[in-house]
Amino acid sequence: MTNWLEISLTVNGELAEAVADVLARFAPNGVMTEQAVKFNDEEDEGTPAGDITVRAYLPVDDALEETRQKLEESLYYLGMIQALPVATFTPIADQNWMEAWKTRYQPIPIGKRLIIVPVWMDSPEPERISIRIDPGMAFGTGTHPTTQLCLELLEAVFDDHARFQTPDSVIDVGCGSGILSVAALKLGCGTVLGVDIDDASVKNSRENADNNSISSDKFLIGSGSVGEVKAGKFGIKQAPLVMANILAPVIIRLFDNGLADLITPSGAIILSGILDHQAGDVISAGEKYGLKLVDRRQINDWVALLMQ
Repeated sequence: MTNWLEISLTVNGELAEAVADVLARFAPNGVMTEQAVKFNDEEDEGTPAGDITVRAYLPVDDALEETRQKLEESLYYLGMIQALPVATFTPIADQNWMEAWKTRYQPIPIGKRLIIVPVWMDSPEPERISIRIDPGMAFGTGTHPTTQLCLELLEAVFDDHARFQTPDSVIDVGCGSGILSVAALKLGCGTVLGVDIDDASVKNSRENADNNSISSDKFLIGSGSVGEVKAGKFGIKQAPLVMANILAPVIIRLFDNGLADLITPSGAIILSGILDHQAGDVISAGEKYGLKLVDRRQINDWVALLMQ
C-alpha cells in the first residue's frame, strides 16, 4: 500500500485556481478544494463563502524529495506575484477509502418495526422491516432527524387503524433518495408516486427501489412537484397519504400551490424538514386549507407534523 504526503494551502478565491494549477503539475491524482458555506436564508442549501483550502497528495516514493522541492519552488515563484501562506505537509497512511467510508453507516432502528440498513450489510434485526439504502447524492439516508421523524409518523399511520385506513396509495413530494416511499411500500401500501425536481434524486430513488426489489409499477417516480401531480402527469392525482420532507418555507409555498389538494377526503399528510420555530407557521398554512394537527414529533431542533 502506498503512503502519501498531503500538501495543503488555504487561500482566497482569487488565488485558489492558481495554487490548484501548481499542485496539479506534481500530484498524479489531481487536487481537491474545500470551502465553507453560509446560509443566506432558510431555503438556502448553502452558498460558498470564505477562503478555500486546496489539497493535493504526493506518493511517498524515491522521487518524493525531488518532487517536493520542485513543487515548493513553483509555489515560491507564484508567491512572488502575490503573497502565499506557508504550505502544510502532512504524512497520510493509505487505506481502503471505500471500506473506511462505509464504516460511517450502520443500521438504524426506527420506531417499532422499521430498520434502515446500508445495502452492503445484513440486518442485525431480521424481525424488523428492512429498508435497504445506498447512501448517494440525494437527501435521505436515514441519518438525519427529519427522515427518522417522517418514518416514525409513517409507521404510526399504518399502525393506527382506529384513526387511519391503511393507505392504498401514497404521494411523496420531494422524494429524495426514495427512503420514505420504499418504507411506505414495505409497510403495506399498494402504490407510491414519488416526485422530485432534482433529476439526481429521481435516479437515486429508482436505484434504491431496485435495492429493495420494488418494481416500477409499485413505485412510480418522476420529475416534478405539486403542479405536475395535480395536472395528472403521472396518473395519480390524489392519495390517502401525502409526504413532504423538504423545508418549511417550501412546504408553505407548496400549500399555496395546491399541496392539500393531493390529499383525499379524510386523508393525512406528513410534513418534515421543519425547525422548531417554524412549526407554527407550517401548521397555520395547513389549517388554512382545512387540515388539523393530529401528531407532532421532535428530535433536537427538528420537527415533523402529521395533519389530517
